[in-house]
Amino acid sequence: MPEQHTPPSNGRSRAVRLESFGGPEVLEVREIPVPQAGPGQVRVRVTAAGLNPMDWIMTADADTAARFGLSLPAGFGTDYAGVVDQAGAGVTGFAPGDRVFGGALSRAVAGFVVVDATGETAANEVHHTPGGVDDRTAATLTIAGRTASAALAAVGPGPDDTVLIGGAAGGVGVFAVQLARIAGARVIGTGSATSAGYLGELGAEPVVYGEGLAERVRALAPGGVTAAIDLHGVETVRVARELGVPDGRIRTIAAQVDGVAGANGANAAPGALEEIARLVAAGRLRVPIAVSFPIEQIRRAAELQAGRHVQGKVVIDL
Repeated sequence: MPEQHTPPSNGRSRAVRLESFGGPEVLEVREIPVPQAGPGQVRVRVTAAGLNPMDWIMTADADTAARFGLSLPAGFGTDYAGVVDQAGAGVTGFAPGDRVFGGALSRAVAGFVVVDATGETAANEVHHTPGGVDDRTAATLTIAGRTASAALAAVGPGPDDTVLIGGAAGGVGVFAVQLARIAGARVIGTGSATSAGYLGELGAEPVVYGEGLAERVRALAPGGVTAAIDLHGVETVRVARELGVPDGRIRTIAAQVDGVAGANGANAAPGALEEIARLVAAGRLRVPIAVSFPIEQIRRAAELQAGRHVQGKVVIDL
């Protein structure tokens, strides 16, 4: 096993910790005891952790944190990738030295995480990292990949569909656009004027959000839009309805709209994340990494990600 995956001799490692809930200013790097894998669990030496909006949303205040089952002191980040370095009693399918990725709710930005070997939610899961997928990329897949997969499965795009995706340049949009294109659908993606080239590279036909969106979409798709996913708020829902898309083929992930069901990564189909990883390994799905930071710069990384203007994923190297 590579030396860098050996626990420190003092039994402690670095992790991001919050002693109070709030913004990036409350994030601190601390030394904590290295956790131990119990029965049915594996310990992963984390090499990279991907950031998502939910990371700072759920730790912004005590009431929101409580809804996610978080209490102080808390960790930060959910998406991780690394190498198994300890397997507890009864674990099958994973062994020390295996490259893995997955989710560890609000504790991924740390030297080590312990997760259930059979866990099946983004809060607590582990999967083998396919050959050809580097750790930085693997560390971006869980939250955004699960969410996009659940939303796409709900609207069921196919070759006869034109799908309107709102907020398509964001972290979930990267996956949603490409998964819809892989399914054969035409994709129109909303974003800022500066994101047009980026959206085009992902396979979407870009359209600027804001006033007049419905008219701009009509001009792009005179034959109509048949499904829609709003990854940002409610504008895309409103426009989709105006264009005649039935509520049953509209989904939201960041807002609640009467008559429109929400999509949640927890509802992704079994095997969805493994399939996304296989698509990445095969070169059929690309995950742009905008920037990576060392753990010591966690506040700067969180501020950049929370600004919601970065094109691509933000990753912490450990």
